[in-house]
Amino acid sequence: MVSSPAIRPGTALPAARPHDRQVFEMILKALFFYLFAGVTLASAFMVIASRNPVTSVLFLILAFVNSAGLFILLGAEYLALLLVVVYVGAVAVLFLFVVMMLDVDFVELRQGFLQYLPVGALVGVILMVELLMGLGAWIIAPGVLGHGAEPMPALSDVSNIQAIGSVLYTKYIYFFQVAGLVLLVAMIGAIVLTLRHKPNVKRQSIPDQVARNREASVEVRKVETGKGI
Repeated sequence: MVSSPAIRPGTALPAARPHDRQVFEMILKALFFYLFAGVTLASAFMVIASRNPVTSVLFLILAFVNSAGLFILLGAEYLALLLVVVYVGAVAVLFLFVVMMLDVDFVELRQGFLQYLPVGALVGVILMVELLMGLGAWIIAPGVLGHGAEPMPALSDVSNIQAIGSVLYTKYIYFFQVAGLVLLVAMIGAIVLTLRHKPNVKRQSIPDQVARNREASVEVRKVETGKGI
């Protein structure tokens, strides 16, 4: 047997080889990817499987946070921060407060589930076919899906925000505007559907206030001395 030479005190250890460091980084990235992806899939399933709407919103926030982790692994730090600040900090929290504050009878809402089941099943089948077609095209010809994509500049030349803005506000500007109009219509529709006029509630009427005159507003009564009205 050949014994290894003893290391004297104060002797510096040999530095790790670049190849070993690259392998370690790849393994570490793979572990974080499977961690974030697994938690995201589990949270997304619990969003639709949970019976309590408050729990569903909490799982939705967890899915958003892990999706932000996936964006960071891809090098899109701006999209990760945008997902956390906008969706988790505003949209998901707003959903949570709305669900907790509104007295919604979910038992009554579930009674009409079978009525919309055929339409939902048709939409689900269409989405499944599209996913299978995209997955099949990616397996058969991996270069076909990315052939028509806009080439992205190197990250060393431009920042992440500049790369996204140069594509979003040039080639996809019309789609961006259409998405904004769709969100505006959805917001107006939600306001119209949830607006309820309760009886016996005083509300301000600008036309009635403008049309008031002295005869309708002021009433003069003669009060006898020593007596009240």
